[in-house]
Amino acid sequence: MIRLNNVDKAVDAGGGKLFILRRINLEIKEGDFVTIMGPSGAGKSTLLSIVGMLDSAWAGEFYFVDHAVHKMSPRDRIELNKKYIGFVFQQYHLLDSLTVYENLDIPLSYRNIPRKEREAVVADTLDRFQIVGKKDLYPNQLSGGQQQLVGVARAVIAKPKLILADEPTGNLHSDQGREIMELFKQLNRAGTTIIQVTHSEANAAYSDRIVQLKDGWVVGEVKPAQVAASGS
Repeated sequence: MIRLNNVDKAVDAGGGKLFILRRINLEIKEGDFVTIMGPSGAGKSTLLSIVGMLDSAWAGEFYFVDHAVHKMSPRDRIELNKKYIGFVFQQYHLLDSLTVYENLDIPLSYRNIPRKEREAVVADTLDRFQIVGKKDLYPNQLSGGQQQLVGVARAVIAKPKLILADEPTGNLHSDQGREIMELFKQLNRAGTTIIQVTHSEANAAYSDRIVQLKDGWVVGEVKPAQVAASGS
């Protein structure tokens, strides 16, 4: 589903280049549940942004569902993102001018789903996430945890083939966090590919593979049980 070949990401710094990612080679198959771990500044969120086609300033080759992303125009990348990907952002990225209901409706509208059908899906999702009472509120009227729940709901509502999650439970209390991770596991068992960035060993335990980043390099890949055993 995803193949990265020698992907580099650099920014200009003091007349030279500062590399955020170096020679990333990574393959993720459809149905995988992958965790990306590493210290702060390792490049985890940057890697997720590249895979999600939110960052276009990089070098190398990137293949996604048989598309050569590195050869595509920005417009075509956006369309590919809308068609296949749901994204859970660490900073929510809800649209402030839209209500909770409208924020959930947007991913469905991208897929040309009829209005009546969209209304039913949004209603089911509001119920599933127990946020029916928040549907007419705007993001700035919600707590951080409530915004995170809406962000997760928005990511999964259109049943994307790929979910990208950047610290998906960071603003939720432990019970809500477990519920979200169980939901991700259910979606994964049903065939959804998931890539998450997390510092949480408990969240990493839900995945099948852990890719370890350090200073922009992939330095290893382990099974979740190995991380738990090492206590790292």
